[in-house]
Amino acid sequence: MQFAREVKAFNAFCNLFGHSHHLPFYYLLTAASHFVHSLLPPRSLYSHSRLLLLINLFSASVPLYFTPSAMNPSEQFVEHGISQQNLKRTSCKAVLTLAYQSLGVVYGDLSTSPLYVYKTTFSGKLSLHENDEEIYGVLSFIFWTFTLIALFKYVFIVMSADDNGEGGTFALYSLLCRHARLSILPNQQFTDEKLSAYATEISAETLQSSALMLFFENNPRFRKGLLIFVLLGTCMAIGDGVITPAISVLSAVSGVQLKISGLHENYVIIISCIILVGLFSLQRYGTHRVAFLFAPVVSAWLLCISGVGIYNIFRWNPQIFHAFSPVYMLKFLRSTGIEGWISLGGVVLSITGVETMFADVGHFSALSIKMAFTFLVYPCLILAYMGEAAFLSKHHEDIQRSFYKAIPEAVFWPVFIVATFASVVGSQAVISATFSIISQSCALNCFPRVKVIHTSSKIYGQIYIPEVNWLLMCLCLAITIGLRDTNKMGHAYGLAVTTVMFVTTCLMALVMVIVWKQRITIAILFMVFFGSVELLYISASICKVPEGGWIPIVLSMIVMGVMYIWNYGTMKKHQFDVENKVSMNRILSLGPCLGMVRVPGIGLIYTNLVSGVPAIFGHFVTNLPAFHQVVVFVCVKSVQVPYVSENERFLIGRVGPKEYGMFRCIVRYGYKDLQQENYNFENRLVSGILQFIETEEETCLRTRESSPDIRKLIAEDLGAPEDTFTISYHVEGLLPSSCDFQVESGNGNVLLENSLHKDESMQILKAKESGVAYILGHSYARAKKSSSIFKKFAIDIVFTFLSNNCREPDVVLNVPHTSLLEVGMIYYV
Repeated sequence: MQFAREVKAFNAFCNLFGHSHHLPFYYLLTAASHFVHSLLPPRSLYSHSRLLLLINLFSASVPLYFTPSAMNPSEQFVEHGISQQNLKRTSCKAVLTLAYQSLGVVYGDLSTSPLYVYKTTFSGKLSLHENDEEIYGVLSFIFWTFTLIALFKYVFIVMSADDNGEGGTFALYSLLCRHARLSILPNQQFTDEKLSAYATEISAETLQSSALMLFFENNPRFRKGLLIFVLLGTCMAIGDGVITPAISVLSAVSGVQLKISGLHENYVIIISCIILVGLFSLQRYGTHRVAFLFAPVVSAWLLCISGVGIYNIFRWNPQIFHAFSPVYMLKFLRSTGIEGWISLGGVVLSITGVETMFADVGHFSALSIKMAFTFLVYPCLILAYMGEAAFLSKHHEDIQRSFYKAIPEAVFWPVFIVATFASVVGSQAVISATFSIISQSCALNCFPRVKVIHTSSKIYGQIYIPEVNWLLMCLCLAITIGLRDTNKMGHAYGLAVTTVMFVTTCLMALVMVIVWKQRITIAILFMVFFGSVELLYISASICKVPEGGWIPIVLSMIVMGVMYIWNYGTMKKHQFDVENKVSMNRILSLGPCLGMVRVPGIGLIYTNLVSGVPAIFGHFVTNLPAFHQVVVFVCVKSVQVPYVSENERFLIGRVGPKEYGMFRCIVRYGYKDLQQENYNFENRLVSGILQFIETEEETCLRTRESSPDIRKLIAEDLGAPEDTFTISYHVEGLLPSSCDFQVESGNGNVLLENSLHKDESMQILKAKESGVAYILGHSYARAKKSSSIFKKFAIDIVFTFLSNNCREPDVVLNVPHTSLLEVGMIYYV
């Protein structure tokens, strides 16, 4: 009987909405899911097979309206006259093109590692013996570390865990947040899960994945601990952005001392600083102006070092390939003891930059990056390390200058010039990645607001952050001048890189269980195998803390403290907003005029709330009892996806009865989206409100003409009176909207008339002509008197300092100053 009622209700639903040419199919499917949820008996589990059957019935009853993007790519090409054979050829060409372009952006940092790996590894008390066991052992460690971590872990496993094509620490954390509901972002709504980028694979939950998700759900402290762990990896990646330019440029420039023996070290430092200042000064022009040179430079560099490597192998030691045997690693540790273990902090520099492969997946594709690494980068770097080891086996005295000493005299200057350019390219990639990390942290409320500038109108994602750029330059110059030694820089570099890798390993283990639904034993094996290797290198790098390893620790602790306090203060302010919302009953009791004078125009009130009336509105009308004819509460928020498409950006709804003239607009951005966009926000908003009113009218008329059976059935399942029910849906068009409205049909009194809707639309257009005002809250956070001394220090000193010195919300939101009104408020948190 129950199932028959459900089928009957679905038929009625299809008759009501199924043949509409105004609603696309995926919006209908959203409405259907809400409808199915309304049919569920309270506190009961719904049968999976019955749910599928209902959806099949719905799909069979509704005509499907697909957009071109929903078609199979091959079908799209065939429609345009491209055959399957040409399509395959085009796809291969596109992948090869992306693989070539990725060389300049992704592999600049990784490919310059041979400049300083052997030099840093043998910088301590480790000495070379005549039997060459140390050289063979170091090469064996380099080969297997490069193969296991870079090739097996990142290329074969980690790069499969992308978030809608995006990679990096935040991408893994985003996957976990969506699947296990670990998100720390406020204002998350059920409608956010309907975003196309939010879609998660439908797979049955395993007992182990359910238990792990339940554990995080019941333990907020572990959710907060996971956030701190992610922030640690992020801060170490930022530290990487400080050290990489310094060590790469200084290592490349120092090679000139071999040919100009009288050149003092101070001049090398000055030349390196000049190159670094020039590099950071060019950032505001954007990388797209010189990016076309990046791929040829890195390609030439890889071919140069591989060619030199092959030359050294055949000339000095053709038997060097014997070092691939893992036996030499054991011999190395046994013969060198603790000094050999500490020297592993230099070996790990051979894989610096592998995290960039994963982080830059979104700029290219996983297949193109894998192809470039497997068929070009990996063999070229292995040959380079083999060639340098072969040279060292015959020239023990040149250990601190081995890279440039191993270059044949005839090609020294060309290789030196290419090395200098390659070091600049590698530094550029890390600087751009740091800008991206800071931008993502701002979107996740984990970093103070900064000004983000587009540097390219054609290439999305190329950004420039002035404050971060000059701060990075100052830190790079300080490290270059202060340390003056690439060995000490290498010690700091190794600790930063290995920490980021270990964070990625731990997050991947959680992704395997929660997202991929793998057995927990597989995740544990993955974490134990790769985590033990990384912990070995972390322990070796920690021993170098007094010799430069303290730099990333201090930097990461400072940045992580800033991130955590900013996130803490922001969440406390949001909690204050939620607790001090203006009561809707109070608003309704004031009448349509809200107890004040309504003047012509549109007032946009920016708030952090997605529901309710913010306290800033009550504070404003209390001090100035007049407001605009049309009120729109605008909430700009971030969601746990990398990007939100333009046709899903806006959600528009009504607040209160129609005659009150109040609306709500929720503007959604992904954590990689940029919130300073060059479009006319006012016109788009007004267009969306008008479209919302029109669609509201059409849907109300359809609901009014519906059969009494569906109204009665829905009312019974919702436990509501027969004459009222609510429908939520999206509207097709440029600005899809979400409207919640109520229809009274029991007594036949229809409150929504066509003429009233047209009058309302005309009123909104006239209000737009009268002007638009932007009302923002200028709030100050203060700790309560009963707070602890640590909270008072965090809120009253650190958070207040950051708030006073970061970008104001009107700059971030690109609000015109001529129309800006600020309302001051004090938040006692």
